[in-house]
Amino acid sequence: MEPTIFEKYRPAAGIIDRSLADTRLACYWIESISGRAARYPRLEGDLTADDVVVGGGYAGLWTAVKLKTEHPERRVALLEAKRVGWAASGRNGGFCEASITHGEPNAESRWPDEVDTLRRLGYENLDAIERFVAEHGLDVDFERTGQLAVANEEYQLDWVGEADDPEVEVLNAQQTRDRVNSPTFLGGEFSPRENANLHPAKLAAELARHAAEIGVEVYEQTRVVRLQGRPDEPIELETERGFVSAERVALCTNVFPSLLKRYAFHTVPVYDYVLMTEPLTDKQLDSIGWAGREGLADMANQFHYSRLTSDNRILWGGYDAVYFAGGRIRHRYEDRMESHRKLASHFFTTFPQLAGLRFTHRWAGVIDTSTRFCAFWGQAHQGRVQYVAGFTGLGVGATHFAADVIVDRLEGRITERTELEMVRQVPLPFPPEPAASIGINLTRWSLDQADHNRGRRNPLLKTLDALGLGFDS
Repeated sequence: MEPTIFEKYRPAAGIIDRSLADTRLACYWIESISGRAARYPRLEGDLTADDVVVGGGYAGLWTAVKLKTEHPERRVALLEAKRVGWAASGRNGGFCEASITHGEPNAESRWPDEVDTLRRLGYENLDAIERFVAEHGLDVDFERTGQLAVANEEYQLDWVGEADDPEVEVLNAQQTRDRVNSPTFLGGEFSPRENANLHPAKLAAELARHAAEIGVEVYEQTRVVRLQGRPDEPIELETERGFVSAERVALCTNVFPSLLKRYAFHTVPVYDYVLMTEPLTDKQLDSIGWAGREGLADMANQFHYSRLTSDNRILWGGYDAVYFAGGRIRHRYEDRMESHRKLASHFFTTFPQLAGLRFTHRWAGVIDTSTRFCAFWGQAHQGRVQYVAGFTGLGVGATHFAADVIVDRLEGRITERTELEMVRQVPLPFPPEPAASIGINLTRWSLDQADHNRGRRNPLLKTLDALGLGFDS
């Protein structure tokens, strides 16, 4: 096994220690809008509505907005178990990517006949988000920056330029470093239309504000514990304080257990870890360039992602994707100094000129991973209940597309979206425990081995590739 660039050029332990000495275990995005984001009431007692959305993340918020916009006369309610945007939607990296399939290679391997269509729909989806943000004056720090994918190892250069997309610009080492200056960058690809950066917690808060302004009833601290329905009768949702009945229901609960038992094993929770620096000085910023403010990621199986904030902090995350035995979601899993120290080490390998920079925040978020590595849709009760989950860490843009699909299906419309194989197919579920823990952790070990073996995939990974089962960082 060969050491990676991050093992060959580790920074001194003291640099890592000092950088993490004053970090807070808190999500920077959520903390930065604390006290300014609106609060919404808890639902006390019973409610009857036309349409009910369960889940106050992006998918639920977009769905509620679209349902109410299409039918202003209908009563639309959104039920959130805690606070709007408190989970994945408020604590992600803030990359709003055009891909609705978790990258084009994923689409090519699963739906080769639909690749061009999925690429076009992805660009159209991101364009639609940009228009909506502008038209409704959403304060979300939206920047259409494009995406820079970089090779840190010689073997990764073979992957540069593989995408069959005329808009992708192939870069040599110097051209890559002219964009973002790192001694580890050996080449890369720049995709000008692929990505926008935004403030994720602001997006959730602003979507909720807009939803409330157009008449959606938003309820926080309202956990739904059960769903049931009979033919020709309203769907009934039981909350902790009453019952809600509706003609139609959209379930947008992300990583949390599905209210439809048939999808109980279709997602698993995987924890992703993140650091945020203090704002860079002008001198520090000049030392790395980054004038284009591109979204940044590397090409390893266990990859890092990074971007600048509006006040020139650097967000640095990824690499470790940790599944905890039993598939449970626990707050204590967010405090994993082993992962945060590893991230800090890799940061200063990438940007040694920033030695002395400090991290102010460290946190984690739980990702709803599916076996096909992107969102899937389900339904029940003659299509009156629609469900989406499985975004696998690239849901900021894809949730908007998912909401369009949900609304189409609730309305009974046959559209280009609803007829996609991607939409019509449901992926294989994960096995129950303990098989899930064994399989997922063995796969993670195999991916790490591939990163230490010039990207060569072992028999397990090749078998999973052939079966269409994905797992990545």
